[in-house]
Amino acid sequence: MPGAAAAVEWSVWSTTARLVVTEPGALAAAREIVVDHLAAVDEVASRFRADAEINQLDHADGTPQRISPLLADLVGAALLAARRTDGDVDPTVGGPLAALGYDRDITLLPSDGRRLRVVHRPAPGWQRIRLTGNTLTLPDDVRLDLGATAKAQAADRCAALVAERLDTGVLVSLGGDVATAGNAPEGGWRIRVQDRPGEPACTITLAAGSAVATSSTLGRRWRRGGRLLHHILDPRTCQPAPVVWRTATVAAASCLDANTASTAAIVRGSAAVGWLRRLGMPARLVATDGSIVTTAGWPAPSRAKVAGAGVAGAGVAGAGVAGAGVAGAGVAGVRVDRAETAPPAEDGTRVTSAGSATRPRGSGR
Repeated sequence: MPGAAAAVEWSVWSTTARLVVTEPGALAAAREIVVDHLAAVDEVASRFRADAEINQLDHADGTPQRISPLLADLVGAALLAARRTDGDVDPTVGGPLAALGYDRDITLLPSDGRRLRVVHRPAPGWQRIRLTGNTLTLPDDVRLDLGATAKAQAADRCAALVAERLDTGVLVSLGGDVATAGNAPEGGWRIRVQDRPGEPACTITLAAGSAVATSSTLGRRWRRGGRLLHHILDPRTCQPAPVVWRTATVAAASCLDANTASTAAIVRGSAAVGWLRRLGMPARLVATDGSIVTTAGWPAPSRAKVAGAGVAGAGVAGAGVAGAGVAGAGVAGVRVDRAETAPPAEDGTRVTSAGSATRPRGSGR
């Protein structure tokens, strides 16, 4: 394996895609694979495209519909996330999100709008969705939003495709969702996690096939009638989840598992700490006052290198709490290298050295 990795980045889905490969000669072909898969996901699952397959379901009137294998895979993952989090990550919040004003790409939203009446009501409910193979039955009052899982699932799939087709180690970062596959660089994939420039940061090392994801109440926000809203809804109220954590970062065996847990952590608020500890999932939760809570071997910030504080093997596959666990969330091969007070960092995902990437603040779901 060459000593240096090669990387490229571009804008997609109102965030930054970052692709790193351990075989520099594979970079161009790897980028094509990732671009093609992201375009396919957008065509079937974007709420913001009138021609997207997911929006055609709005006219199904509750009758069973034959859907594409890709959309079926994405919906299946969303339902699995809902089941594993007791509905904290619920794909039936598409209608409520649109009603709150998030009805187009975040970059196209007006700076403010008319004041909205605050109405607390539960989401229609993921349990009402029926998916059998490629046949989907959607109640006529349900509009799907796959944002909590589709980006992470796409990162996982892109990494797997690149590794399989090009025989290279690969890291795919879509905003705050980072997936890896194939052989890792010597020493593993080093990823810097920092909430805001100048605030405490740490570097985690991911072995091949491991992942990390961040959910944030900072990145996708808009105003209505002067009220600041964010995109992670509590399905019990269909209102933005109370902001206990401004970011939640979780390491897991897959990006989908990591993002499922990080999104649920935002929704669960203070209860997320005990939940993540019971699951044995390494996590870093940053509160609104900047204080940091960590779980399962992820250390509190300090300037000292954390020797031997790795969490390899700390997660037990399938060790979720009955009815609420993220099954298969074992994190063997995830290690926290150090925690430190970092100097101001650039805002943006970038490779800082071979196999190293920086996660920008507010970029994750």
